[in-house]
Amino acid sequence: MPEGIAVNGDVITWARERAGLSPEEAAQKFPKIAAWEAGTASPSYPQLESMADEFRIPIAVFFFPERPNVPRIEETFRTLPDAEFARLPRRIQFLLGKAKAFQLGLHELTQGRNPAERLITRDVEFTARMSADTMAARVRDYLGVSLDQQTAWRDADEALKEWRQALYRVGIFVFKDAFREESFSGFSLYDDVFPIIYVNNSAAKTRQIFTLFHELGHLLFHTSGIDPLDDVYVERLPERPRHIEVLCNRFAAQFLLPEAAFEAAFAGQRPTEQMAEMLAGRFHVSREFIFRKFLDRNLITREDYGRAARRWAAQKQEGSGGNPYWSKL
Repeated sequence: MPEGIAVNGDVITWARERAGLSPEEAAQKFPKIAAWEAGTASPSYPQLESMADEFRIPIAVFFFPERPNVPRIEETFRTLPDAEFARLPRRIQFLLGKAKAFQLGLHELTQGRNPAERLITRDVEFTARMSADTMAARVRDYLGVSLDQQTAWRDADEALKEWRQALYRVGIFVFKDAFREESFSGFSLYDDVFPIIYVNNSAAKTRQIFTLFHELGHLLFHTSGIDPLDDVYVERLPERPRHIEVLCNRFAAQFLLPEAAFEAAFAGQRPTEQMAEMLAGRFHVSREFIFRKFLDRNLITREDYGRAARRWAAQKQEGSGGNPYWSKL
């Protein structure tokens, strides 16, 4: 009887081929992989972990009874060129595979039927010609969450939980993980039945909230998406994908704080850091988000914005008690 963990050798073959490795290339790191694929020997659990890392898939996939019949993840990122996908850090590519495994698990557990009574990605679809305010109004009406309800939530922690539940009720599954890549806030994986948003839970709650709606924008364009913090990423994209990225950002901003609501709340006030903190707390967005609105209206200079953003970032790093997600890792 073969020693080790009994897994389907054909799934190992699928994982290797999906990673683009020949049997000879894979054997350089896993000398017994030919026997594992043939079923005449079985890998140990540490060896499965090594293969999961090398082939960039979750370890759970090796326990599938047969090879997953799914396209490569890259194919769902219609607005992301292959060159940009290849630039993604290894950890992010691994989490994409993990999210895909969750998606496959949802299909299996529910016999392919989303438990939500309504599916927003089926009922609402964005086009590149739509304005951000039209997009935001349609989504808020569909979710049935008013601005008054939003401002009544106690804090950003409650707001994040409420938004997550609101998305779940319309068929969007939200998963959270410690990305260990602070320059990425989240991503989404489009699927006709089980669209997924994956959020970096090491980020501030207000940033996670913004990511939810940036990625919802991608899903409503019927494509997967990535939410990096680096503007250089957006600048490298071809014209149409760049337009979609910018539009998703505008949609998220307009949804969380519509222009009319901002003007009403800010009327007669001065664009100070204290005012930014007050408005951020009221609408459960970040101080940088509010200061960006001040900058877009030429109420402050780029230097003012940069100084405040750096100071707020330093405050987060100093924090008391550290980051619980990093401590857990």
